Amino acid sequence: MGFLIRSIVNGFGIWVLTLIPFLQITVTPFAPGGDLQLVLTLALLGALFGLVNTVIGTIIKIVAFPLFILTLGLISLLLNGVLLLITAWITSSWGWGLGVGDFWPAVLAGILLSIINWLFGIILRPQTKKSR
Repeated sequence: MGFLIRSIVNGFGIWVLTLIPFLQITVTPFAPGGDLQLVLTLALLGALFGLVNTVIGTIIKIVAFPLFILTLGLISLLLNGVLLLITAWITSSWGWGLGVGDFWPAVLAGILLSIINWLFGIILRPQTKKSR
């Protein structure tokens, strides 16, 4: 259930990023191109970005661990942009998916996507029961 919610939040975050014009983020829906296809495309992009973040992001964090220590974790801001670019690269050959303009707008989009995920994580996290 957690992966489904994170995929929906990622899809919503990507949709919000497409509304900001200077980020150069575009989403190309499935073939008919209607509203339903756009929503399904965003859901699949959210799931794919979650998978890329889980698999490739973890590998990069392990390999670049000394850089994380050296920069006090600030390199993770660049990592989010790289993961967005990887997601766009994966979907570029499918005829639908994510389009990202340049590297620095992708980094800014990755930072904004992290903030959106953080906010929804605060709102949607399960409440723990207090024992008396």
